Amino acid sequence: MTNDPPVRCIPLATASSPAFSIDGDFIIGGVFSIYYTMHTEIYNYTILPGPPWCTGSINSRELRFSRAMIFAIEEINNSRELLPGIKLGYQIHDKCAAVPVAMYAAFQLISGKNTVFYKDKNCSQSGMVAAVIGGSGSTSSIGISRITGPFNIPQVSHFSSCACLSDKQQYPNFFRTIPSDAFQAVALAKLVKHFGWTWIGAVCSDSDYGNNGMASFLQAAQKEGICVEFSESFYRTNPYNEIQRVADVIRRATAKVIVAFTASGEMKVLLEELARKPSPSRQWIGSESWITDPNLLKFDFCEGGIGFGIPKSVIPEVAASPLLTEFWENAFKCRLRKSKPYSLNEKKTKIDSPYTETSQLRVTNMVYKAVYAIAHAIHSVVCPKKNLTTKCDKHLMLESKQVLDALKKVNFTKNGYPVSFDANGDPVAVYELVNWQKGESGNIELVTVGYYDASLPINKEFHINGNLTWMDGRKQVPVSVCTDSCPPGTHKVLQKGKPICCYDCIPCPEGEISNTSDSSDCFPCPIEFWPNPEKDSCHPKPVEYLSIDETLAIILAAVSVGGACLAILTAAVFFHHRTTPIVRANNSELSFLLLFSLTLCFLCSLTFIGAPTEWSCMLRHSAFGITFVLCISCVLGKTIVVLMAFKATLPGSNVMKWFGPLQQRLTVVFFTFVQVLICMVWLVLRPPFPMKNFATYKERIILECALGSAIGFWAVLGYISLLAVFCFVLAVLARKLPDNFNEAKLITFSMLIFCAVWLSFIPAYVSSPGKFTVAVEIFAILASSFGLIMCIFAPKCFIILCQPEKNTKKYLMNKN
Repeated sequence: MTNDPPVRCIPLATASSPAFSIDGDFIIGGVFSIYYTMHTEIYNYTILPGPPWCTGSINSRELRFSRAMIFAIEEINNSRELLPGIKLGYQIHDKCAAVPVAMYAAFQLISGKNTVFYKDKNCSQSGMVAAVIGGSGSTSSIGISRITGPFNIPQVSHFSSCACLSDKQQYPNFFRTIPSDAFQAVALAKLVKHFGWTWIGAVCSDSDYGNNGMASFLQAAQKEGICVEFSESFYRTNPYNEIQRVADVIRRATAKVIVAFTASGEMKVLLEELARKPSPSRQWIGSESWITDPNLLKFDFCEGGIGFGIPKSVIPEVAASPLLTEFWENAFKCRLRKSKPYSLNEKKTKIDSPYTETSQLRVTNMVYKAVYAIAHAIHSVVCPKKNLTTKCDKHLMLESKQVLDALKKVNFTKNGYPVSFDANGDPVAVYELVNWQKGESGNIELVTVGYYDASLPINKEFHINGNLTWMDGRKQVPVSVCTDSCPPGTHKVLQKGKPICCYDCIPCPEGEISNTSDSSDCFPCPIEFWPNPEKDSCHPKPVEYLSIDETLAIILAAVSVGGACLAILTAAVFFHHRTTPIVRANNSELSFLLLFSLTLCFLCSLTFIGAPTEWSCMLRHSAFGITFVLCISCVLGKTIVVLMAFKATLPGSNVMKWFGPLQQRLTVVFFTFVQVLICMVWLVLRPPFPMKNFATYKERIILECALGSAIGFWAVLGYISLLAVFCFVLAVLARKLPDNFNEAKLITFSMLIFCAVWLSFIPAYVSSPGKFTVAVEIFAILASSFGLIMCIFAPKCFIILCQPEKNTKKYLMNKN
């Protein structure tokens, strides 16, 4: 194999002839956009027009791609390990940044009949095209694949990332060394979500790359809960007013974050339009096609831009490659002498061209890896033995289908970078997160601040390891939301006709909370809890009952004890004057029993104060029922005694013989025993029990005694009421009996008060809320008890203590 330098020819810039080429045993085709502009002859309908040709300024980045391809091929040709004894050739066509020219170049590559015209001589091209590298855009790659696919000629793209090209049904011959946009779209959505941006704008190239990439991004963004204020597409050749319209949409937008899924050409046109007049600061999020393009770093109003780029890499010896000779000679207007060694780094810093920048090779490395992938595939076909000393068979009739099948199995590492393809012809998706930061010189520089590796486990693919600069050089993450975050205690209600990110913050309803920001709904607290005033947490409800610590309970307890003391004091007065006529005339035995029962009535009200327990609930109702029946039974006995006493004064009457002291005691015992029996049945079958009442108040718990059996409770009250009414009727009948001290009148008044109190108790008991229900019940007990003691015993005590002259038998027997 010769080590002579390859033939350098300056090509005519026509689509029918390669821009760079060299003969070899196997030919690799290449399609790049070296020139920006395509020109064609004007039809005059008399002669056949010639092929289009490329003019205008040189695309330095695409020129570097083509030079990288040549460098890699020559490196392989000089290798003793890869394709030994085989010389690879190349045909590199310029597609003039136009899809029709790219397809024209593809036809030229598959025809195998190219005659390449040079300035001085014709160079014969006899090798077959084993594979094609290119194009630099998804749309051009689709066109190339449509042409090369039927011939099974493998196509390896270095810069076509459209997810649509992963469809092996449509593009079975397509491979690429750049990741699919399906991964980049997910990565961009995760990036936007990571920084809390939920309200964004979107622009894309009106091409397969932009439209498919943006569609994938919007789908991923929707899953992340991101809303898009606008989505605009355009192409660099659109009329100026269309570009201006897109720029105006960006200027008027309320979203501060703009995601641009565009090619470099479209982004350059858009940024030039935005630079014409000042516009609000925007945080730019870029796709790999433009975010690492050094030609765009001059737009300093995009400072803080962030996006995913192809990882930067180093290709050894590329900076000193003889392939750059022509460039250096043109740049410095000189000729390099072959006999004198030279260094290409001497004046490189004085030339401001991306072509000379070899410290951050990104997409260039994708070209480099594509060449090596094709070479490894050819090697596996023509060099089946792994013995390095064995020459490969360069006379083998290499079929493109063999190379295509071999590419699917390629798996190697070059310069530390792995190269392999999955079933869709895609590599493992790895991106660098790059940030546009202003350097010490005041110029915008690309700074790597993180990475995204799709091969890592879910939720661990994305990593940031550097300090970021945001729009306008800020150090704080900008905020871009349609509506400010809803604080805890509120929930989101969507605004009619707007995206889900536009909402109103509505306070949670009563009894419900939200303990996170931007809650979509509120949830109720557990039944024993209630929201705090901010409605962002649940606190235990206060438990309410008639506590002994409360003023109301203390007053009621004091009155209750006072009433009991009053009854005991009255009993003491009666006992001390038990021999006096007024005490003896009013049936002293029943009077003492009545005072004892009244004392119990006063004291039983104390059982209603304090936290209800199982025993206190049973005691309070049964004690109340039994003591009141005992009290009413005594009053009833006294009433009957009064009636019987006056009946006994009639001639021939012996009534008192049938209602003597024994009968009076039995009457009280009988009436009381009936109530005891009712209470026993109630307590055995369905006794009262303590319960937490959640229904009366929503915000607090009422601790009360449940009746257990409502029938039992109302049976106890009903029996008391029946005795009271019966006693009242008898007292009314006896109220006009002749006597200076007719006790029937006093009993009538006491029963009238008793009935009035308990008739008013029923509606008050039912309507009083919470602990006031208990207070009403205590008040009824105390009021009726005081009514009895005051009406029956107060007049007698007044005579005994204040008017002793009336405490005589003569006075008592004196009839009006």
